[in-house]
Amino acid sequence: MRFVLSTIGTSSLTNQIRNEDPREWRLLLRDSANHKMEELQSEAKAAIDTLADRALEKLLQEDPQLNRRISAELNGIYGIYNGRLPQNSPDQHCLICTDTAQGQKTGELIRDFLADRGFSVSIYTPEGLSTKDTAAFTAGTKALIRWLEENIPWRRDSSYRVIFNLVGGFKSLQGYMNTFGAFYADEVIYIFEAETADLITIPRLPIQIDTTVIRKYRTEFMLMAAGKLYPRRELEGIPETLLEFLEEGDDETDTGLSAWGTLIWNRAKVDLLGKELLSFPRLAYARSFQSDFKREKDLKARLKLQETLAMVAYTLEKDGGHTSGLTGGALNYEKIRGAEGKAGIHTFRVTEAIRVSCTVAEGGGLTLQHYGGHDHVYKNP
Repeated sequence: MRFVLSTIGTSSLTNQIRNEDPREWRLLLRDSANHKMEELQSEAKAAIDTLADRALEKLLQEDPQLNRRISAELNGIYGIYNGRLPQNSPDQHCLICTDTAQGQKTGELIRDFLADRGFSVSIYTPEGLSTKDTAAFTAGTKALIRWLEENIPWRRDSSYRVIFNLVGGFKSLQGYMNTFGAFYADEVIYIFEAETADLITIPRLPIQIDTTVIRKYRTEFMLMAAGKLYPRRELEGIPETLLEFLEEGDDETDTGLSAWGTLIWNRAKVDLLGKELLSFPRLAYARSFQSDFKREKDLKARLKLQETLAMVAYTLEKDGGHTSGLTGGALNYEKIRGAEGKAGIHTFRVTEAIRVSCTVAEGGGLTLQHYGGHDHVYKNP
């Protein structure tokens, strides 16, 4: 089975502009390229709707060559299937759209076309992703990296062949996706811009990450991944390409992970965090907790635990050691009730099935007591 990820541009709209259309339509599409639906002027919305209707009308003619000319994204997808789309394929398709009105309209058009032919199709829109400014683009690409990490590795482990279809989409995003593909995809595809429309396939390359710096600063990487910002002077040994500087200035500049830093960290963290229990600010470990960690042999489970500890530590640090920020949400921090000898014992969630018991430490923070399944933690808090 294949998992095909396609970047979505706006060729399906722009290719439908006719000579007799109002001359300003091209300008309207250009000037509204980064607008969300609620930001569109009525003239731009009318033009986009008209062009989308034209594209759909042509796609429904079921002419593969015509469809490939209408949409760059479909051109790549047809190429994957040697020019003919199969019916009711088990393959999964995901369309990566910009957070814009045109991106959503085009994505929905292609999604509906593929779904009608029996494909399993979804749309993912990284929040804020557009080319209106550097901040929006950077935030969108970081959201995309998080999504890739959550959705690609388990599919590859489940024998899906992951294909990045980069025939369509914005050139600025394609540059990033080429690099992301080197880490996540089995192959990246393009199409020759010629009548033959031959497929260009770039296979997965054997990339190794030098983890020397990441290993030295793995606690800082973990906390930055959880949202913490550091003064630049505390991260002097980390290459600037892995860091994002939120303000220009002196050593007090707030510094977090860049998109590249997030990507490299995601790819290296299992190997770095599967063996040793890291120390985090505001957290202390009872011997019983350390023993529970050593008994856990699943490296990914250990990683998930340490990512949760980083989130807890960062939240405590923000709140001066108080636990109020831990209640509710994913952590579900709560007091154990209804049993003698458990006064002052709380738990927080690692996954739906796994919890950690803890007590509030003097001066703020937590001492972690046990880690494991519900029965283990609640019977031995």
